[in-house]
Formats: sequence, structure tokens, C-alpha cells
Amino acid sequence: MTHAVENPSTTRPHGLPKRAVGIDVGGTGIKGGIVNLDKGTLTGERFRIPTPKPATPEAVAGVIGEILEELLGREKAPAVAELSVGVLVPGIVVDNQVLSAANIDDSWLECDAGTLLRDLPGQIHTFNDADGAGLAEAHYGAGSDTSGSVMTVTLGTGIGSALVHDGELVPNTEMGHLEFEGEVAEQKASAAARERAEMPWDEYGRLLNRYLVHLERLFSPKKFIIGGGISKRSEDFLPQVTDVRAPVVPAQLKNNAGIVGAALHAAEQTRRQAAKR
Repeated sequence: MTHAVENPSTTRPHGLPKRAVGIDVGGTGIKGGIVNLDKGTLTGERFRIPTPKPATPEAVAGVIGEILEELLGREKAPAVAELSVGVLVPGIVVDNQVLSAANIDDSWLECDAGTLLRDLPGQIHTFNDADGAGLAEAHYGAGSDTSGSVMTVTLGTGIGSALVHDGELVPNTEMGHLEFEGEVAEQKASAAARERAEMPWDEYGRLLNRYLVHLERLFSPKKFIIGGGISKRSEDFLPQVTDVRAPVVPAQLKNNAGIVGAALHAAEQTRRQAAKR
């Protein structure tokens, strides 16, 4: 029997604090914000600092500390005693161990991000950047009305993905690395690949149609959400996505999705750890 997921745009998941902090580490900028977990929105403006060059773990940790200092100095900041901080990293993250690195320094490989950030205030939790965006979309955005599995596919320099089932994240899916029509999927179907090939939008839509059909055969999600900057042009290519059974819709949360998802994930992880004690 399938149970509908309560729309979290009106209430935060049970047992979570009202606010948490999300920080999104990107190749050009590191941005953070205080997130209202009732609504999936930012409390106040997000705060951004350019990503250091080179983006070594120590340099990035210093910037994360600066962002936290700024956010925790605000009037509506969570108290440190109940603070959860989610940090998104552009790579595979398992138990705070970074196993791949995209657009950050290779010295992140095998880095224990939990140890790296342990002296910062609050309970720190790290995970993959696409997973953060997808978790936010599933709870607060384009997937908040859908039970079962929701898959977010972010199209940019590469292809990121996130699979969420009834609100629970299945981490590190990395759908951009699947073989697709004889190539690595992101080398053929990412937004950057479209630009390199100077591919017309309608042709790109047909290519994306074939890629999503491939994903649907493997995972059968109830909905696909298309994210990344290219989602702003969804009307130019989504009409050509005609062979996928599940609805295919553009993301709603845009640039704040990662921050929101990071905060939500961190709060959930802190709650689970507390329950085990």
C-alpha cells in the first residue's frame, strides 16, 4: 500500500529543529545560508565567498569557517548547542570520506571531511552536491507532491543525479557515469556537451529523451526533475522528451537547492545519531 508523503512545504519533518545551516562548495564559489526547515527557504540572504585557488581541503575548510562565523552572527541563527551544518562537496562522499573530486583540488581524494571540519561549531555532516539539490527538490520543490521514488538529474559541466524514495536519500548514484550509447553519459548528454557540439535545442531534447528512457528502465522513478542552469531553458528542450512514462519537470528551487538540501540532510543525520545514543 502506498502512502502519500506529507507536503513538507507546510511543516518540517518530524523531530527536526526549525533551522539548520547549509553550505555548498562549488568550483567557483562557496555559499551558505540559514535554512527554515518548515518551508525550505533561506532565513536572510545567502553568503558567498569565492572558492580558493587551489581548492585544497585546508583552504576550503578556512572559507567554510568564515561563512559559519558570518551566519552564526545573525539575529536568527540557530544556537550552537543545537546547530546542524550540512556541507556539500562536489564528489562522492561516504561516511564523510571524500572518494572523488570534481572542480576542487585532487588532494580531497581520501580526505576525511569529518576530521577536517571537526573544530567548527555544530554537528557537521558532508555529502554530495547533487544529492543535496535532489533532496531539497524532493522535500520542498518539484517533487514534494510525489510519493515513491523521485530522481533529480542536474545538467551542467557534467551530469549529477539524486534518487530520493519517500523522502529518504539513496546517496551517490552518479548517473552521469553510466554508459549511454557507447559513451560516458555526461560526455554526451550534459549541458556542456550540448554546447561543445553546438547542438540545437530540439536535437538535445531528443537526446535527453533517450537518456531518461535509459534511466527509467533501470530505476522506474515516479518523477524526473531536471536541474542545473539549463533548467531555465526547459521549454526549449523538454517538449521533445516524449517517451518517458514518468512526468519530467524542471527544478523549482534553483540556486538555493544545494544549501536547503544540505541543511535538511544535516538536521536529519544529527537526529539519527542522537537516537542511537
